[in-house]
Amino acid sequence: MTANRCIVLHSGGLDSTVCLLLARKHGRIPHSMGIAYGQKHDVELAYAAKQCERFGIDRHVVEVAWAKPDIEIPKDRTVAEMKAGIAPTFVPGRNAVFLALACAEAAGIGATEVWLGVNAVDYSGYPDCRESFLQAFRAMWAEAVPNPPRIVAPLVTLTKPEIAALARELGLKHGDTWSCYAPDLSGSEPQPCGHCDACLLHTHAWAEAGTVGRVTVKI
Repeated sequence: MTANRCIVLHSGGLDSTVCLLLARKHGRIPHSMGIAYGQKHDVELAYAAKQCERFGIDRHVVEVAWAKPDIEIPKDRTVAEMKAGIAPTFVPGRNAVFLALACAEAAGIGATEVWLGVNAVDYSGYPDCRESFLQAFRAMWAEAVPNPPRIVAPLVTLTKPEIAALARELGLKHGDTWSCYAPDLSGSEPQPCGHCDACLLHTHAWAEAGTVGRVTVKI
């Protein structure tokens, strides 16, 4: 294994792209791993590819599909509504599948770490973005595989504005990442809807990023 090589689960969104650049900043050789899992829109995959080209980072997209429940994208929800319970956009099993694939990929390329940009502080209605899930997965993978890769989730305790502030420090701007669940594809370029939870949280993050002081990340 190569001590400073890592797999980064990278969707092209704010959190995963910050995670990718943080890995590089902290001396790792990051390998961007995307998952084409039958999502309705592949805009995020295009954004991730563009980011990797810009920063000179290797990328590999794995294709996998399973039967998933139909999801109705909520629009114009308030922050209180977002905090109320499990997000309607939660896909059961997704992060467990993604992490297992990333850990398997790590073994294939000799990487010692798997990084992912999950976040459980602001409005997280995703049970598989919490530290308790990560700890359980680490325990399971340690039983399944000798010398498993270290799983690093540097953003799990940060707020969305803190993540946006980090993004700015790392050279990203508001439009450099993709977060929309329901893009408008009618024009020559995809446009975010501006009304889904992801759009609203993205806007919130960048609007408040200027109020955030120096962000310290524990690796």
